[in-house]
Amino acid sequence: MSEKVIGIIGGSGLYEMEGMTDIQEVSVDTPFGSPSDNLITGKLGDTKMVFLSRHSRGHKLLPSEINFRANIYAMKKLGVEHIISVSAVGSMKEEIVPGDMVMPDQYIDRTKNRISTFFGNGLVGHVQFADPVCFDLHTAVYDAAVSEGIKSHKGGTYVCMEGPAFSTRAESNTYRSWGVSVIGMTNLPEAKLAREAEICYAPIALATDYDCWYEEEADVSVDAILEIIKKNVANAKKIIRAVVDKIPAERSCSCKDALKFAIMTDTSTVPEETRKSLDLIVGKYL
Repeated sequence: MSEKVIGIIGGSGLYEMEGMTDIQEVSVDTPFGSPSDNLITGKLGDTKMVFLSRHSRGHKLLPSEINFRANIYAMKKLGVEHIISVSAVGSMKEEIVPGDMVMPDQYIDRTKNRISTFFGNGLVGHVQFADPVCFDLHTAVYDAAVSEGIKSHKGGTYVCMEGPAFSTRAESNTYRSWGVSVIGMTNLPEAKLAREAEICYAPIALATDYDCWYEEEADVSVDAILEIIKKNVANAKKIIRAVVDKIPAERSCSCKDALKFAIMTDTSTVPEETRKSLDLIVGKYL
């Protein structure tokens, strides 16, 4: 049986968790450049954990500046098979109150400047992405939140915008008409790349505010958002602590074989440089 390794992508405060042992800071090289920051490894009980600060510690990277390929590749290189993504979002529904947790299971892509695939440079692949979140991991995360008494919403659609500016009111109301649940700037490239890397992926979206469609409140204030984020991080830690033992070391979901029928290129024609740089991701299929 392989060792269970769970990755957490979120803010730097998440790896400062009570009960963590054997904490180390690791620099990981990737063919795609440097990840957002050094990764933090440690143990939570018997489970190996890998933490990465998405925007770099101190929040120095814009959403469009994040090297998503390097981040997911680094997780894969450290043996991660499950990623729980923690991020702040705006609520697009009145019943999702700021401070609530949402576990979306669908996405709409409104980004413009993101590289969100490992394919290219002589290798073509089309991964199945109809269900972008690992159902098994998604369910385990939600059940852990419920067990901790944390108000959470299972399912829903996350619209991923480019940023860094927040939505106009016209955009916000348009997205509302689509029936989306939350809006954010980071999850979708992570989800796509995690699927290509055959890593299970599930988000915890921390509702920090109502997006600007909600005219009964003042427009989005960064100070107000940061205050709610601080409170939400404590709940995210509770969920992570509760879920690690619920995640099996051996996976039965389809995420582990996501690339089995995805590669379209005649493998004999794949350039050696591409083959070498993607060996960790697609080597077993080439």
